[in-house]
Amino acid sequence: MTTVLPAPAGVPAVGWASGPLGLVQACDREVSRQSALRYRAVAAFALSRPASVDRPQGTRGAMAAERWAARPELLRSVSEWATQELSIALSLTAAAAESLLTTSLTLMHRLPATLDALEAGAVHGGHVTAMLDHVAPVADDTVRAKLERDLLAWAARRGAVCTPAQLRDKARREVLKRKARSAAEDLARAITRRGLSCRPDSCDGMAVVSALLTTPEAAAFMAALGAYADALPDDGRTRGQKMADALLDLVLRPGEHGLSPVQVVLTVVAPVGALLGGDQPCEIDGQIVPAEVVRALLAALTGARVTAEDAATEDAPAPAEDTATEDTAVEDTAVERPAAGDPEDTVPDVPADATAETLADGWDEPIPAEVLERWAAEEDARTADHILAGRDDPIPERVLIRWAAEEDARVAGQPPPGWSPPRDDLDPDDHADHPEDRADDDPDPPPDRPGPPEPDGWWARADHAVNDAGAALLDAEQAIGRARRLVATAESADTADETAWAGSPAGRVTAAADAITTLTAATHDARLDLADLLDRTAGGGLADRPRIAVTHALTRALLALTDLPDLRRATRAGTGLHAPSETDRYRPAAALDRHVRARDRRCRFPGCRRPVPKRGELDHATPWPAGPTTAANLTGFCTGHHRGKHQAPGWTHTLHPGGTLTVTTPSGLTASTQPPPY
Repeated sequence: MTTVLPAPAGVPAVGWASGPLGLVQACDREVSRQSALRYRAVAAFALSRPASVDRPQGTRGAMAAERWAARPELLRSVSEWATQELSIALSLTAAAAESLLTTSLTLMHRLPATLDALEAGAVHGGHVTAMLDHVAPVADDTVRAKLERDLLAWAARRGAVCTPAQLRDKARREVLKRKARSAAEDLARAITRRGLSCRPDSCDGMAVVSALLTTPEAAAFMAALGAYADALPDDGRTRGQKMADALLDLVLRPGEHGLSPVQVVLTVVAPVGALLGGDQPCEIDGQIVPAEVVRALLAALTGARVTAEDAATEDAPAPAEDTATEDTAVEDTAVERPAAGDPEDTVPDVPADATAETLADGWDEPIPAEVLERWAAEEDARTADHILAGRDDPIPERVLIRWAAEEDARVAGQPPPGWSPPRDDLDPDDHADHPEDRADDDPDPPPDRPGPPEPDGWWARADHAVNDAGAALLDAEQAIGRARRLVATAESADTADETAWAGSPAGRVTAAADAITTLTAATHDARLDLADLLDRTAGGGLADRPRIAVTHALTRALLALTDLPDLRRATRAGTGLHAPSETDRYRPAAALDRHVRARDRRCRFPGCRRPVPKRGELDHATPWPAGPTTAANLTGFCTGHHRGKHQAPGWTHTLHPGGTLTVTTPSGLTASTQPPPY
């Protein structure tokens, strides 16, 4: 590879642009410089947190052997608690903080020239990523340093543009030419990263599951799912949808395939309003989902009717059980509505003679565009027939053309177009029967009356151009007028829809400020459905009976966790509801354990979103037996942060009476968290 001298430090390879673009270049180079300073500072912080303060491998409470083996080699000398401290300082996830630590140490120890080029502004973050992916893994220090210098010189050559993709391709070629990396070793390292991950999709209620596999495994995996999908009948699903359904069948319903079944426990959090047909957001294992997703899930698992069907029409509560009632039907006298769920009748038919004034009140369907266009055309015709003084609507084109012709005739001293003097030899009444007699054949105008201007010549062409421009302007004005009317109609229809929904049971349930108001706003049938759901206990599709979370009306904090039988007993006894009582031993009793996990749901460490494990990891703020085993003295953690609370040197964790947890790091940083609200 030919070595090319780089451009002078501080000057872009293509030179400085003038104007705002030059400022963009200067800002970009300053971003690169600050990024380099950040990497150096993070590396210095990592060196100040040596691994010697951690518990040695193999001792009780030390990092698990699997996690230790999966750690990057450069982090072996850094305390595992440095990641937690960095995540608090920069508001990063633990994974992002560990990645930043690894990148900083890699640049400092394996790619120092790249870090210098970043600080000088010769490269930016995209170039750094390419160097980290393809040059940093080269084992031989001499080969890696030479390759780094050559690639940086090539990227910064004068007058050339080097994108990260170009640098990545160049690095691949140069590494392969030198055989500087062993494909077998790379694959062996990559295999240790095999696994699954799950993240929420951009659409609420959906999630993305990713699997990192070897290429043969991935190919066999996709081929097998594809074969399952191809064997299914054509029922309207795409091949991808069939593959997803086949995967769920194989994993979640393996009993049909000779595999041992497993039980999956999902924690579903649903406000009472969502179960009564409202739009309040819900949770499934800590992920936010729409209320309809939870209603459908509970209906499938329990067989209970927890959907919002007929919520818009069931407005009045049912009478008392001892009163005889008669079913009544309300006839829709406006127009016939399409059947629910009919894909071919998504837009209702409007009677041909319907107008904006005669359309019956209560019409809550969208008005088709062709009807709105017809109304606009009729309005234009009415405007053409009688122009009212002070009218804001655009005047129709044909009216203006007639006015212009009449004005031209007046200026020329001629009668208006279509006018002819009466003839003495014809009866005036005969003109209606003989329209051809209306055309006056007099070819020569009187000698004192000037004739019309010649149609050719620059003046005539200019006059035609002005007329054409005026006609185009009139067309635009008419189109704008019609668009304004359509927008106004659509806004009116949308407002009517929102008003109708807000007045429906579902709308009132959604707007309710608390559970009591929600129950009052719900229909009688909806309340019966909710009671049926809560009556269902263990067995069937549920691993445990449904629990009722009693929360504070203002803070939404959990006050008590109960179920329908306990709620009825407390109501009869008048004892009220409260958190479970103290346990006289180290492990909390079942009710207290369930209460704390339902209260915290996710790890209480600042910034952590890992769920509290199903067993263990409930920490005593004041160690037992000095501190009681109560809800006020217990905090939910994930495994890693629970270990850090007891092992990380220089850290303090303070649990306040109101449930606020304050964490202070060895650097003096302070962060607080509260239990997530319901």
